[in-house]
Amino acid sequence: MKIAFFDTKPYDRPSFDRFASETGMKIKYFEARLSEDTVDLCAGFDAVCVFVNDVINAPVIDRLAALGVRALALRCAGFNNVDMQHAYGKIHVFRVPAYSPYAVAEHALALLLTSVRRIHKAYIRSRDFNFSLNGLTGFDLHGKTVGVIGTGRIGRVFSDICRGFGMKVLAYDKFPAEGFADGDAVRYVTLDELLEHSDIISLHCPLTDETHHLLDATALSKCKKGVVLINTSRGALVDAEALLEAIKARHVGAACLDVYEEEADLFFEDNSGHILEDDTLARLISMPNVIVTSHQAFLTEEALSNIAETTVKNLTVFFSGEGNPNELCYSCGFAQDCGGKRCF
Repeated sequence: MKIAFFDTKPYDRPSFDRFASETGMKIKYFEARLSEDTVDLCAGFDAVCVFVNDVINAPVIDRLAALGVRALALRCAGFNNVDMQHAYGKIHVFRVPAYSPYAVAEHALALLLTSVRRIHKAYIRSRDFNFSLNGLTGFDLHGKTVGVIGTGRIGRVFSDICRGFGMKVLAYDKFPAEGFADGDAVRYVTLDELLEHSDIISLHCPLTDETHHLLDATALSKCKKGVVLINTSRGALVDAEALLEAIKARHVGAACLDVYEEEADLFFEDNSGHILEDDTLARLISMPNVIVTSHQAFLTEEALSNIAETTVKNLTVFFSGEGNPNELCYSCGFAQDCGGKRCF
């Protein structure tokens, strides 16, 4: 089995090499992202492995099918970069639905603590031997209300961590998790109620047509004045221009962003020697109450190992002829997990 591995970074290889060697799988690593310009590199491979910023649109899918590529393995949970409708009947698509919910949830909480306790500012000051406390006043998380949008594995872990800090949780999900809400410390509410009553809002939902710009100018205007926004999910859940305006208007008190809607050409790369042409991102980063990290919430040793193990297993199971619950299928309801059956 030969696999073309795109958008390779040094931290990807050790875990994938380890699990691939146990199965006899041969991996060819490419630093380039998969796109219409690079898809011909897949000639002679049985499957391709991609990440969040690879582009798997209709022309790429058609070319993969023409080259005889049978499987597309996403080494992530999200699949908004894949044209799932066009992929049906042409190529099998697999994902890693859960690699480490703790990694992402803990990073979200780390961003929150850094922001509200001004740790990033204190760190910079102390490096210059400035030990003044002026401007570093934060607030207690205990007793605050956090709104959690999306209560899948990550959202529930994040909620549990917040409850450990003595916070109350308002949750919103189109498909509520059974047994999660207790009516007291955790309550499911409407999205408008969550926006209106939350001191902190954290996003943990997938990006779909329905959730694109879920937090736009209208939604942000419904939030409490001074709300802290956390996004460790997908950048386009938040209208970045609207967020910038809400921060400038002093309506949003702080933003903690691990993702950005136009990150594809920026994140995961060293752009320190270049002029940043994205004015919105440049202005967000310049804000003293905004923290931006480079889509690193997933980046722990445990998560990387789980991603590699699941991805390799997804492919070995598929090529052995078995069904796989991690397969995504348009025909089973819009891009929903197949539940282990093979639809074509």
